[in-house]
Amino acid sequence: MPTTHTVTFSPDPVVRLENYFQHPYDLAVATARTCYSPRVISSEDVGRDEQTRLQRDRIAESIYKAGHHTTIQHPTFQFVLERVSRQFLWSFLHAHPFYNSEQVSQRYVEVKPGNVVVPPLDEQARAIYLDTVEAQMEAYHRLSELVEPVVVKEYRRIFPNRDIEEKRWASAVKKRCQEVSRYVLPVATHAHLYHTVSGVTLHRYWRMCQQFDAPLEQRIVVQRMVEEVAKIDPDFMRIAADPIPLEQTLEYQAFTQFHGTSRNGSTAQFLDEFDQELGGRASLLVDCSADAEEVLAQGVRSVLGLAKAQLPSCEAIKLVLDPSRNPYLSEPLTLTTMSKLSRAMVHPHFTFKKKLSHTADSQDQRHRMVPASRPILACHVVSTRPDYILPPLVAASPEAEDAYRRIMARTWAAIDQLLNLGVSEEFALYLLPNAFPIRFEESGDLLHFHHKWVQRLCYTAQEEIWGSCREEVLQVSRRFPEIGKYLAAPCWPRAQAGVRPACPEGDRFCGVAVWKLPVEQYRRLI
Repeated sequence: MPTTHTVTFSPDPVVRLENYFQHPYDLAVATARTCYSPRVISSEDVGRDEQTRLQRDRIAESIYKAGHHTTIQHPTFQFVLERVSRQFLWSFLHAHPFYNSEQVSQRYVEVKPGNVVVPPLDEQARAIYLDTVEAQMEAYHRLSELVEPVVVKEYRRIFPNRDIEEKRWASAVKKRCQEVSRYVLPVATHAHLYHTVSGVTLHRYWRMCQQFDAPLEQRIVVQRMVEEVAKIDPDFMRIAADPIPLEQTLEYQAFTQFHGTSRNGSTAQFLDEFDQELGGRASLLVDCSADAEEVLAQGVRSVLGLAKAQLPSCEAIKLVLDPSRNPYLSEPLTLTTMSKLSRAMVHPHFTFKKKLSHTADSQDQRHRMVPASRPILACHVVSTRPDYILPPLVAASPEAEDAYRRIMARTWAAIDQLLNLGVSEEFALYLLPNAFPIRFEESGDLLHFHHKWVQRLCYTAQEEIWGSCREEVLQVSRRFPEIGKYLAAPCWPRAQAGVRPACPEGDRFCGVAVWKLPVEQYRRLI
């Protein structure tokens, strides 16, 4: 059983095991024994008596050490987490493919003052930290007020017949204001969520919980997850290896080698080089399958057992990408991963160099099948140089932009002050705003990019991720026009398939007949 970690945050994070498989340890071993049995072995079978329990423990230890871990993937645990930071979610919980989360949205739920994690700091540093958080919270509410006239004007242009005094439309306006005002909130802001993982993921969490970027918070939360599971089955985590200390992680050793104890120098050079290569874009196509269209077409032909003369490439591509031919594309339930023909889309691959705000990337990373190499955050921060994304809606109001830039300058000054006091980067960087840019590379296949692009090209998607997806689709379309002509917002495949209404959003309809527009003409402010 792990020892309790005494150094903690204020207020304490909440971890509660909400649902779980019965007898997870016995179940894991039962699945292993079933592989070599003429019948299905039950969890009751493996713990029936002393002899079977001894056999159970030998098998559990043997397969764990050998790396045969699919057996511990069967037991599943659903946790309720409260008072955890957005930084923790981005850096750890959502930085891998094997989980499911439903978290509170800052787009739709107003953030209340005081809802932030406070790391362990001495009195002077704590005062600076809390003063900065208070200023960020004030800026958050002020910014909502400053952008509201722009939002109201644009909303009335799109929906001239709606009375924005009516509660549901007033709420819609407020949410659009919150979407950009949240950019000034610190990544220390609280979140609450349901988080579900398999047993093997929980074991991996425990082993890796002390890596960058938030090792203390990660250790505390994961330890409490482990303790919650131990309450219902003390054996399940018994054979788990101890956490790798931060200093022994690959990332820490590389960070120390290349950055040492200095700050800002090499980072500034990297940021300038990265941004220069991006050329003002949010996303740049830097690599792809050289013959993406032909490899896609051949995949289709191979599924059907047809020669090139029997099914030309343009017709093969149309068969899987044209919604009038492939009805799965208009289904609300994503069926393409289950379809033999649609899976031909896994062959073309794309890699993008990207720059998104912390808050937009927190949405982007939820598309787990287009994974990315996201940064060690401390490697990307120059404490003397404010660095942030400016949302177009904020830029549309000079007064809002002025307030926005002022709080950014104050935030970076506070971070620099904390670092000069000797506060660790781990704790000082909790003050980084949601607007802080995450620079990274992202890769994936057409099947999963298609799902992401279609969903995020919807005008109701968060504006920044919508804009990056638009850039990606336009670049792919220029390179591969036979693929690109089938990439558009979710209302377009529905319209092409004859599904009515074309918009699937009901009352959330954006007000624009996007299904009638080419992607080149997509424009939006809210």
